[in-house]
Amino acid sequence: MSALEIQNIRKSYGEVDTLKGIDISLESGEFLVLLGSSGCGKSTLLNIIAGLAEATSGDIRIGDRSVLGVHPKDRDIAMVFQSYALYPNLSVHRNIGFGLEMRKVPAAERDKAVREAAKLLQIESLLERKPSALSGGQRQRVAIGRALVRKPEVFLFDEPLSNLDAKLRMEMRTELKRLHQMLKTTVVYVTHDQIEAMTLATRIAVMRDGRIEQLGTPDEIYNRPATLHVATFVGAPPMNLLNATAEAGSLRIDGTSIALPMPAASTGIRQGQELVIGIRPEALHLDGEGQLEAVCEVTELTGPELIVTVHVGSQRLMASLPASCGLAVGDVLRLGLGCGVHVFDRGSGLRCG
Repeated sequence: MSALEIQNIRKSYGEVDTLKGIDISLESGEFLVLLGSSGCGKSTLLNIIAGLAEATSGDIRIGDRSVLGVHPKDRDIAMVFQSYALYPNLSVHRNIGFGLEMRKVPAAERDKAVREAAKLLQIESLLERKPSALSGGQRQRVAIGRALVRKPEVFLFDEPLSNLDAKLRMEMRTELKRLHQMLKTTVVYVTHDQIEAMTLATRIAVMRDGRIEQLGTPDEIYNRPATLHVATFVGAPPMNLLNATAEAGSLRIDGTSIALPMPAASTGIRQGQELVIGIRPEALHLDGEGQLEAVCEVTELTGPELIVTVHVGSQRLMASLPASCGLAVGDVLRLGLGCGVHVFDRGSGLRCG
């Protein structure tokens, strides 16, 4: 039995369709990330699961029951918001246990649950403080603790790390991963940050314009993107895209005489078809006999690597090279291709094969 079943969910505001038929089935213990840019419908879908918004049509099932029309407090879910939403006049202990207090849970049982959650989150020493005396990361831990004590069937997270600085985001990602591995609770997590999605998820649903572009594991999303949108949305630096035309057994890069061999997995391509070649920056390497002759335009040292922007004919691409390679603007270089050339139809944006 699925822990969470989302069946053909649609949401419309008048003539505007926000969600256009979402189908997802989650087994118990999965960590699903809804990934997409602002306005794609991911938070709307999360609010429908939580009961904070109503679907126009479709069904949401948690365990063996439909929860459409069920009050949020009776859905066996717990939600962590982008804002911490803590009560400023209450201690950390009472903030974590407030939901249990409202449910008339006995004080001893409530105290035990709060202290167990605080131990998991490593905030036992903060229980008597007020939220004003906490850092941003500590406040977010308190908000997560308030959800933990509910022991829900499904956890919902709505961009919970977006208010934190880069260092705290990394620390909290690790904490969330650790908690999920320990608790093995089903999680639905909304973010626009592809690093969060790749590091946390067991499955990722990449959303665009109210639809799911691709649903798969992080490995599938990264290494076999189904569309051009997925290919460019996931990855930092993003995937390079080069316009090309299919010739007999090869891919000729437009505006050049360079012809790359056709990948074996790219089936159903006809001669003369207009295509887009996708190449990850890390798949490129310096090679004196490489297939791509390029001119260096910009170099960006990140520390462990040098991100080099070059042009091949009239088209630009980026390569992730060793920091010690010593390239300068204007240098002519040759780039070899590692594995992982992706081919997409230029018109539809769909992966070939």
